[in-house]
Amino acid sequence: MEDLLNGIPLRVEIDEQIIFHQLHDSHRAVWSLLLATGYLRVMNVESVGEFRKKVYTLSLTNMEVQCMFENMVKGWFEGNTGIYYNEFIHSLLNDNVRKMNTFMNKVALNTFSSFDSGRKPSGQAEPERFYHGFVLGMVVELSEKYKVRSNRESGYGRYDVMITPLDRTEKAFIFEFKVLDPDEDEETLEDTLANAHAQIEKKQYEAELTAEGFSPEQIRKYGFAFRGKECLIG
Repeated sequence: MEDLLNGIPLRVEIDEQIIFHQLHDSHRAVWSLLLATGYLRVMNVESVGEFRKKVYTLSLTNMEVQCMFENMVKGWFEGNTGIYYNEFIHSLLNDNVRKMNTFMNKVALNTFSSFDSGRKPSGQAEPERFYHGFVLGMVVELSEKYKVRSNRESGYGRYDVMITPLDRTEKAFIFEFKVLDPDEDEETLEDTLANAHAQIEKKQYEAELTAEGFSPEQIRKYGFAFRGKECLIG
């Protein structure tokens, strides 16, 4: 969506026969829906591969649609949330974990809905994705001085979020998000947080940063444990 708002076309396979119940099952479904409802327009269509799959090049329909989406995104961060947002970033960069927890829980209480956050990782709403996307949105302003990446391979798995400074003397960050899961013998958020850190270490997510020349002292590894509107960061 950020690319589309910046005028960069999107290339994606489109299912012209999309139906509503597929929106939970296909990552391409949202683009099919936006095209069908007129928010996107087709710039080009290619037939690709042995089975001649159709790949569409899409852009926002016009300036009115672009303004609508820009205003919608800005609206998500209006009001008190903006204050928490700035303080969260300041606390992150200054290693103030206590304030990170305070501000994240204020945001969760005032912003999250029970439908968005859910309570079971396996639920249809997939709350881990919701938390992941929300925190990613909070740190995206760092992009002037940091490279913010999400769901990339490093070590033996895929980290949730990695924040790499352009100035190699500064700190780098790894985030892992987990929702409390009783099926994993997690009874408290502390249990969930411990499992998040265990995954970071087991999968060696810091391998990419180490390869880029960052020392262990520069790398901050944070677990984000969630249960509904509760959050524990450590």
